[in-house]
Amino acid sequence: MAEGRARPLLIGTTNAGKFREFCELLGDLPVVLRSLNDFPGAPQVEEDGDSYRANALRKAMALASWSGHPTLADDSGLEVDALRGAPGVCSARYAGPQQDSAANMRKLLWALQGIPEERRTARFRCVIVVAAPDGATLTAEGTCEGRVIERPRGHGGFGYDPVFLYPPLGLTFAEMAPAQKNRLSHRARACAALHPQLYGFLAAHDAACNEDGNDPR
Repeated sequence: MAEGRARPLLIGTTNAGKFREFCELLGDLPVVLRSLNDFPGAPQVEEDGDSYRANALRKAMALASWSGHPTLADDSGLEVDALRGAPGVCSARYAGPQQDSAANMRKLLWALQGIPEERRTARFRCVIVVAAPDGATLTAEGTCEGRVIERPRGHGGFGYDPVFLYPPLGLTFAEMAPAQKNRLSHRARACAALHPQLYGFLAAHDAACNEDGNDPR
């Protein structure tokens, strides 16, 4: 564990499942993690960039500027080889901007109808950007290889987890215990790459206001 006093870090999400994952993955660092649910009135940042990094960077910088706190944002996607990398950066809105995860999975499985198992290879990719209020940024990336199965399995996780099979274990992400998923997921691997640099980055680019964790607004 890094030495030093706890420093605030805003996780730029309202997704409770994603926030819990980051708490598990970064919990051994002296950081105080908060989600956007703790910041009523936070701006909605449109994630319509052409890459994961572009979306994560836009969101992290906008929220860091607004909140006065260093902010972590990530963008993740499922890349299916038989679909030439789709849904990719459009994963969260694959079935349309007003649709939910179940609709996204249905569209994905429809698009893969008739595709044999050996051609259903895919990977989850995650890009994390941490932005400080002074404009400094830190970036990390992680991937996890797997396969899209024909029907959902499991009740855990979120997003495409029920249809993403991790072959070495024969389990979908939705069938894994949270601790198990957090050892091998794309987000876990991005956090592992981020981990050695994060505390030093926060210390070097300290929030300009309200390090006691109060909402600056």
